[in-house]
Amino acid sequence: SGIALSRLAQERKAWRKDHSFGFVAVPAKNPDGAMNLKNWECAIPGKKGTPWKGLFKLRMLFKDDYPSSPPKCKFLQGPAVFSEEDKDWRPATTIKQILLGIQELLNEPNIQDPAQAEACTIYCQNRVEYEK
Repeated sequence: SGIALSRLAQERKAWRKDHSFGFVAVPAKNPDGAMNLKNWECAIPGKKGTPWKGLFKLRMLFKDDYPSSPPKCKFLQGPAVFSEEDKDWRPATTIKQILLGIQELLNEPNIQDPAQAEACTIYCQNRVEYEK
């Protein structure tokens, strides 16, 4: 857990110095007001010229063995078509890279390996309905 917290503190510092415009990534607060480095509140802007307008909010949850294992990313609204598999996970991957990757998957969902089968079926069969 010490390694995870140390890495997450470094990530927070790096994010505050340099992050992509429109993206949000901040550690959540515990009920007592203390910062929780293992629970981040994030938002990803939809790319211009795509059906993904506005901000897509998600929660990024880190386990004690981070960065050996990837965080869980849970959208707080709307459909998501992405894989949470750790087979391609690399410990050097940063929070910034994760969020940029999710933004790409919002624009170009991985229909070969969907995280949400129902959303994927709608995407494949009725793109207009999916983009509502």
